[in-house]
Amino acid sequence: MTAEGAPKRRRAGRPKQNVLSPRLIHETALRLIDRHGVEGAGMRAIAAELGVRPSSLYNHVAGQSELIAGVRDLVSERIPTAPFAELPWDEALEHWALGYRLAFASHPPTIALLAVQPLTPESATSFMYDTVAAALVRAGWPEERALSVIVAFECFILGAALDLAADPTMLDPGRRSDVPAFSAAYRARGDALAASGGSPADDAFAIGLRAMLHGLRAEYARLGASAA
Repeated sequence: MTAEGAPKRRRAGRPKQNVLSPRLIHETALRLIDRHGVEGAGMRAIAAELGVRPSSLYNHVAGQSELIAGVRDLVSERIPTAPFAELPWDEALEHWALGYRLAFASHPPTIALLAVQPLTPESATSFMYDTVAAALVRAGWPEERALSVIVAFECFILGAALDLAADPTMLDPGRRSDVPAFSAAYRARGDALAASGGSPADDAFAIGLRAMLHGLRAEYARLGASAA
């Protein structure tokens, strides 16, 4: 027994319940989306995962739109923007594309969800767009074209992220004789990738990225020439 009046010892170990915070709720939502899809990541499911009442979540996250915005910010914060302060605009875009694709390919169910979800007024993802837009304008892109460049790149990247998460044999035509060009191209690609050690998704992404950058450099030169 302890002496009367002596301070009580704290029990060893971690608390039984997590300390709720917006980030913990968003991280749990992202984990559930990865596991069960968007339909399995509602407020009740998150509360059950954390062992709390659903009403407790609303002290930290106002509702579904704020929840999805937080998930977007979690994914977006993994996309590198530092290259825009260090490299020419086209090289920085290449690094951004590589990181962007990997960030979303790591969470495939978020791609279709976040691709059409409007930004919220307090979205941290807006800082990423601000960094990219500022770098493009600083490099000489017309201000009115900067966002279109970003969106064009995003359309390509998000499609590439889906492809990276897909079955690499999804385009296998099988043993068909009525699509000879398609079948021959599929076999030829397989042979080439087997020799190089590459993957279908990475090969397609590399071709697309080179084409995007080549086209943007040509557009950049054209706009510079027309402005001169």
